[in-house]
Order: sequence, then C-alpha cells, then structure tokens
Amino acid sequence: MMNNARRVLVLTEADDPTADLVIEELNDRDVPIARFDTSDFPSSLTVAADINGLRNWRGWLRTPTREVDLTAVRSLYYRRPSDFDFSRLEPQQARFAASQARFGLGGLLADLPGCLYVNHPNAIADAEYKPVQLSVAASVGLRVSPTLITNDPEEARAFARGVGRIIYKPLYLGLHDLDGQPASIWVKEVDLEDLDDSIAGTMHLFQARCDKVADLRVTVIGDKVFCVKIKTESPDLLDWRYDYDHLSYTVVEPPAGIVDSMQAYMKRFDLVFGCFDFAVPRNGGPVFLECNPNGQWGWLEEATGLPMTAAVADLLQKGTR
Repeated sequence: MMNNARRVLVLTEADDPTADLVIEELNDRDVPIARFDTSDFPSSLTVAADINGLRNWRGWLRTPTREVDLTAVRSLYYRRPSDFDFSRLEPQQARFAASQARFGLGGLLADLPGCLYVNHPNAIADAEYKPVQLSVAASVGLRVSPTLITNDPEEARAFARGVGRIIYKPLYLGLHDLDGQPASIWVKEVDLEDLDDSIAGTMHLFQARCDKVADLRVTVIGDKVFCVKIKTESPDLLDWRYDYDHLSYTVVEPPAGIVDSMQAYMKRFDLVFGCFDFAVPRNGGPVFLECNPNGQWGWLEEATGLPMTAAVADLLQKGTR
C-alpha cells in the first residue's frame, strides 16, 4: 500500500553530513522523509510515472524498503546526488543509459507537482555560472571587483597592467585527483610574468585583488539571513578554505543594503537557499565574490550556534515559498 503522506524527499549521496543534520531535525519533528541517491538507479531504485489525460505526472519511486508517491512530495532537498551507476555496461551503452536516466528520472524529479525545491536542480545549474553570478550581482547593487574572463594572453597581461595586483580563480570546481576524489584549486595571486601563452588553452577568470581584512559568509535560507565574519591568522591568505584550523568566526549583522540585494539576486535565479561570500575591504563596502546555490553551512552552525539546520528544516517542512 502506498503511503500518501506528503513527504520531504532528500536526494543526495550516501556520505553527506549536511543532509544528515537536516534529516535528523525533520525526524525529531516527525516529518515523513524519504532519502534517495541517483546511484541507486537502476540497481535498487525503480520508477514509473504516467501522464494519461492528467495535468501532472502520476507515479512512484520504489526501493526494496520504501515507496514514494510522486504527487505527494511536499519538498525536495536537492543536495549532492551521485552519478547514475551503469558500471556493468560497456562504455557506449553506459553513456546512452545515463543520458536516458538523466532526462527521464531527472525530468520527473524536476516536475513534481506542488513541490518546493531547495533548490530546483535547473536553478542550481543556472546559478553556478560565475559570469552570470557577477553580472547579476552587479545589476542588483552588489559591489563587484574588476574582472576579466579570457583565453587571450595579451588581454590578461593588459588587464594586469591596468588594475595592478590580480588573482586567479577557477570558473568551476570540477577537478578530481588520481583516486577520483574532488580536488580544490585555491584562489591565488598571479604576477604579470605568470601570464604566459598557456592561457590560450582554455578560459580563465582574473580579478583585481581586494585588499581585504576579513570575509563574510552570508547564508540565506528563505527569508532568514545568517551572517558570519570569518578572519584568519594569516592576513595574506586569499582563500580561507585553505586552512580551517586557523579561522575565527563572529556572528554579525549583515552590512546595510546587502540583504535586499541578495534577495533580489536569489529571485533572479529562482533560489530559496544560497551561501554568499563577500570580501571585507579596508575601505568601502563588502565585495561580492560568489554565491553557492548548494553550499555548506554545518561547520558554521557548530562554531557559532546559529540555527541554520532548523531554518532549512522549517523551509522543507512548510513546503511552500
């Protein structure tokens, strides 16, 4: 018998401490939950849906231990699902099967009737493009450093000569090490002599270096805003993610004016959750760095006591904007 209680659906990989926090909170509230991962498909996840004369898809997701009615999902917490598992197939067959699964199962999960998405996978994908992030941030009134995106070495050198000290940052973190584990590329300063002809090989993002004294991580969850100042023992450290052991955290009020701008930014991308990073310069207002539409926040809650888990659970439990 299918359970018609409106559930919170959590789509993520097996090892996800952030999702674990939210699931534990929802369990404490007796909110019905179902957790899946796309790597369960097709070995232990079966799907069927039809739209026979109806306005919406009707059907179910089923594993050996649970079943979810696709019309009875109040919210979907789209965290970090794994790749589909077609390792038993030949490479060409596996690519075809994965594309069918992506557009079939992925398409159904992107069109759940009456469902609140935190966030919608299409919105996450759109909001991950850094060029679009920067232009939208500037258009809603956030301060943005002079930025160049290019694969032309001479343009990069001219930019460096024009603005002075510059930094390089990746446009997307898609790098893995030899063991297949995610690897980080840190933000770093580059000198004029570093800008050689290898730049022609792909796109690069360069920015004027901000003379910062701290960073802000501002986590927006629905209409709730949590702002934390992050300081490091090393004033020359450009990327605070490089050394978590030497960071200090202080809960602060968001600087004047940026909350309305962040909400306008999120509305533009149709987000209900976002982790904004700002540099705090010696002079002037905060400088927008990026917004991660699927960012981490659990370590900040542990360090500061801010109730971010409860805020995410509130959003999912309510199931409406």
